[in-house]
Amino acid sequence: MLELRVLTPDDWTLWRDLRLASLRDAPYAFGSKLADWADAPEQRWRERLDRPNWHHVAALHDDRPVGVLTGLPAEEVDVAELLSFWVSPEARGQGVVAALVGAVETWASDRRAGVLRLTVRSDNARAIAFYRRYGFVDTGRPGHALLGGGAELIFEKPAQSVGIG
Repeated sequence: MLELRVLTPDDWTLWRDLRLASLRDAPYAFGSKLADWADAPEQRWRERLDRPNWHHVAALHDDRPVGVLTGLPAEEVDVAELLSFWVSPEARGQGVVAALVGAVETWASDRRAGVLRLTVRSDNARAIAFYRRYGFVDTGRPGHALLGGGAELIFEKPAQSVGIG
């Protein structure tokens, strides 16, 4: 059974396990590196979960952590950003993505955000195809340049239409 849990600083070990798993599984997909987090002290994990107005959601399947997604307010009042999105390989294709995105969409809508935004590496074809499948579109605006070459693409979607319908 799939359960979604909004994470608090007391869930720091769950967040740590999911974050480290995501960085091991898809190191190319994140701005952070495994080495940045591998030996982080408890306080760093707790602080990440205690940021004001951030919304961290973990997915658990039969009590086993299988995914995570964070929503945070953007600089623009009506925009929410998606960050640290990951689903374990064994849980892909089982509705975890839709559940996580739906949970963050609800959070964003409650905060009157009309747009969801995310960035993705321009060379991450799998993620780009996935985001397009969920209705996100490339804005054409450039994201950050990445160390080692490449760049980020900025994708957006109206918040009220998130999910596969």
